[in-house]
Amino acid sequence: MSPQAAPRGARIMAWLVVTITAALVVLGLGWYGFSVEVHQRIWRDIAERPSGPMSFRFLLQPTMAFIAALHDGIQDAKVHRVPYLRAILRDSIERGDRLREGLFATARIILLGIGMDAIYQWRAIGNFYPGEALLITFLLAVLPYLLLRGPISLIARRFVHSSNGAR
Repeated sequence: MSPQAAPRGARIMAWLVVTITAALVVLGLGWYGFSVEVHQRIWRDIAERPSGPMSFRFLLQPTMAFIAALHDGIQDAKVHRVPYLRAILRDSIERGDRLREGLFATARIILLGIGMDAIYQWRAIGNFYPGEALLITFLLAVLPYLLLRGPISLIARRFVHSSNGAR
C-alpha cells in the first residue's frame, strides 16, 4: 500500500503514533534523563512485567502483530514483493514506503500498547516512565511484526504459486 493509497484514517493514526512517540521520548528524557540507574530500572521493571497485573498483553499484542503481519505477508506474496525486513535492510529505494506500510499496519497496536502500558505503570508501579512504555510497545507489537511478515510472505508464496498452477 503506497502512502497515497492508505486510507485517511490510517494516515492520521500513523501521524498520531509518530507524534505521541516523539512526545514520550522528550518527556522521558526530560523527566528522568538517561543514566545507569535509569537503564537498570528499565530492564528490572521489564523483567517483572510478565508476572504482574495485565500480563495478558504479553499475548494480546504479539497476537495482534501476528495477524497484521499475516495479512500483509500474504499480500506481499500475492504481488511477489521482496520479504519485508529484507527490503527494509537492503533496499534504500523501497525502505521509506515499506516502513510507512508497517506503521500503517501497526499504528493501532502501538497506540493500544502505549495505553495499556501507561495503565499498567500507574497501577503496578505508581509512576509513568515514557521510555519504558515505548520499549515494551516496541518489543510486544513492532518487533513481532518486523520479524514475522517476511517469513509469512515466503510461506504464503508457496501456496499462492501452487494455487495459481492448479488453475
